[in-house]
Amino acid sequence: MLLQLLLVTSIAVTPVFSCADHTGRQRGHLSPRHLKRQEASSNGSNPALDVTNSSEPSVDWAYDASYDWGAIQPDYSTCQTGTQQSPIALTLTNGLSLYHHPTFDGYDRNVTGNWTNWSYGPSFTLDHLPDDYTTLPSMSYDNVTAYLKGWHIHAPADHSVGGDRSKAEMHLVNVDKTGHEVAVLAIRLDPGTAEMPFFTQLPEMIPFVTGPSRIPSNDVAPGQPARTVKPAVVEDVSMNMELALDRVDRVNEFWTYKGSLTSPPCGEGIRWFVARTIAFTSVDQMKMILGASTYSARQEQEVWLHEINSA
Repeated sequence: MLLQLLLVTSIAVTPVFSCADHTGRQRGHLSPRHLKRQEASSNGSNPALDVTNSSEPSVDWAYDASYDWGAIQPDYSTCQTGTQQSPIALTLTNGLSLYHHPTFDGYDRNVTGNWTNWSYGPSFTLDHLPDDYTTLPSMSYDNVTAYLKGWHIHAPADHSVGGDRSKAEMHLVNVDKTGHEVAVLAIRLDPGTAEMPFFTQLPEMIPFVTGPSRIPSNDVAPGQPARTVKPAVVEDVSMNMELALDRVDRVNEFWTYKGSLTSPPCGEGIRWFVARTIAFTSVDQMKMILGASTYSARQEQEVWLHEINSA
């Protein structure tokens, strides 16, 4: 059944994540695993955060070689020279933020969107009118209102706290009214003893695709070539984002800092919020999340001009 779903949806639906599939193209100094497609748009948006672009740019970088992104091409120089690169290591000695406290609006209503896999883990894109993000659930801080464009999961977590790295980390990507990424809310995920209602409302996990995936020969008619598939997309999935906020006490305690995108071109100007509270899933839920994920954590960056928890 899952194979049929993958085949049908890969033909019928265009992936809505710019990282929805991998190709075999790579530079010689990169690992052949975990290759990611370069976002070639002029606005410099992050493939991991741009949850609507379905262009087909070339592959030239990998998460497991993130220490050298700045040397790949001039457009990635900020990955090496930036002063507010993400992610960073956090500690309790940083204290918790007394400023930039986020408030949320519209999270208590059901939203619909596309459920898929961004080729590294589970992901969800909210439906909205073309070029109109202001109807989406919003997060406000300072004098900024940002709109929830979608979310995706990294495994393992991007941010460590006190030297401990969670099994996974969910990024809620927020944009301004023009669709430009301005803030990310990070929620760390670890296995616990009870199910997390946020994930029980979703369909079955969709596997990641690390390259041309072949349908087994016994599922292909005799004499026909093997077919390739991309990650499936399930449309019109309804979910309630409030269930994620409830699991982390509505982000009552958090770290915040000035950071960047976590993949090339590593553009800065992103306000990061990292919830102190860990969202715990059941063991089976975590196994399903990890089973649908592959390595997608950038090497942690040195703290520099990040202004952690500063006013």
